[in-house]
Amino acid sequence: MTRVVSIYLPDLPTDRIRRADPSIPPEQAIAVIARSGSKRWVSAADAAARKAGVHVGMPAAKAQALFRGLMLVDADPEMDAAALERITLWALTLYSPIVAVDGIDGIVMDTEGADHLQGGELAMVTKIANQFLAKKLTSRVAIADTWGAAHACARAISRETVIVPSGETVRAVEKLPISLLRLSGKVVSDLRTLGFQTIGELANTPRAPLTLRFGPEIGRRLDQMFGRVPEPIDPIRSAELIEVSRAFAEPIGAAETIDKYVGRLVVQLIEELQRLGLGVRRADLIVEKVDGTRQAIRAGTVKPVRDVAWLTKLFRDRTEKIEPGFGIEKLTLVAVMAEPLEERQRSSSLVEDEVTDVTPLIDIYGNRGQRVYRVAPVASDVPERSVHRVSPAADPVEVTWVSHWRRPVRLLAHPELIEAIALLPDRPPVSITWRGKRRKVKRADGPERIFGEWWQRDAEMEAVRDYFVIEDEAGERLWVFRSGDGIDPETGSHRWFVHGIFA
Repeated sequence: MTRVVSIYLPDLPTDRIRRADPSIPPEQAIAVIARSGSKRWVSAADAAARKAGVHVGMPAAKAQALFRGLMLVDADPEMDAAALERITLWALTLYSPIVAVDGIDGIVMDTEGADHLQGGELAMVTKIANQFLAKKLTSRVAIADTWGAAHACARAISRETVIVPSGETVRAVEKLPISLLRLSGKVVSDLRTLGFQTIGELANTPRAPLTLRFGPEIGRRLDQMFGRVPEPIDPIRSAELIEVSRAFAEPIGAAETIDKYVGRLVVQLIEELQRLGLGVRRADLIVEKVDGTRQAIRAGTVKPVRDVAWLTKLFRDRTEKIEPGFGIEKLTLVAVMAEPLEERQRSSSLVEDEVTDVTPLIDIYGNRGQRVYRVAPVASDVPERSVHRVSPAADPVEVTWVSHWRRPVRLLAHPELIEAIALLPDRPPVSITWRGKRRKVKRADGPERIFGEWWQRDAEMEAVRDYFVIEDEAGERLWVFRSGDGIDPETGSHRWFVHGIFA
């Protein structure tokens, strides 16, 4: 079942101002001022300004008198709209094939086929909120069965994320104010004059009198919110996106017919990319059905490609997920991520060098939702900082590990606390208890002393770890360390940990 994510950006104008001028201190309160003739009022305020009592609609003079340190910036709706479009295009490349601008302060996207790639709905909305926070953008993320429900819930919550369980739209929105129904301001004002306050009250009122007085818009918005009528999301497009499409006079639905036209669209897309000297990294197939709904399939490659056969295979491997319903009336293929690609000249030698290209295998795993990466060395003595993840097709990293001591083949994600019996300050343990199993140490080598990196954190100024390679009675070799030098408590807790496993 299709689920919809709404991303509400309540502080978009002030966030845009901060991103444009990094010199603004984080504690500085900002209010955006709109003008209409001689009138000036607050159209947006950041969290610091709101905490001081500034709110949207307040006269600018009153806001300035209320908070003397308030920074006033003239509103620029065009700049805000351009910023929202850029954010939406960024979300298109990152999350889902169907992403669109939602009003003046939000983004909406269809998550079909995208949530499992992110690890499920909870992991997906949490990741979205964290990634927007990393971009210094305040966000509220909601997921629900319909666009209307997700839109309303994202704007009603005070926390970062909310998940409306499938089938529970009515319970989630019935107590929300009618202003979240995406109606015009005048209609909302007139409804409040009549005594309506919540969406539930409006939904439980006979439809005919409302339609007679306000027209069909109220009924349409209610039906869209509760999923009675479809509300397709029209994906965002820009001049930079390369797309080809095919509309059908008669709807299609057979799998072999879909595959045939997908293949033709791939050929057209590759021709256009070749003309521009680009290769595709991520492409979306948008399927528009007779009933007005859309379905999308995304295929990605680890490196830019212009291989017709390979890109066709990536899509045909997934077209079985397409549900044509009453028929498909249009197919659109979009290159949402394209990068420069130069043709490589083949070697002129009589015998070609044998080079194994694993990128097709990486592409297959990546399109199945698997996270594929390579680990590369980092110049750090602290083991957990000495590696980082890079693209599996990234160029070789010139940095190498420099160490005279052996390193385990498997480094644990986090050091695990163990119980150990050892003679301080520098003797290895004679026995350890790890994961409920007691192990007697037969052989040991060490210590290897590793100091903290004081330039990373002040807390590491005195930090010390003493590492040992130990072997138990069963022949299993572990990498263990004691936190601290065994004498000075300022250097560590003197507790023992397992950090790695040798082959």
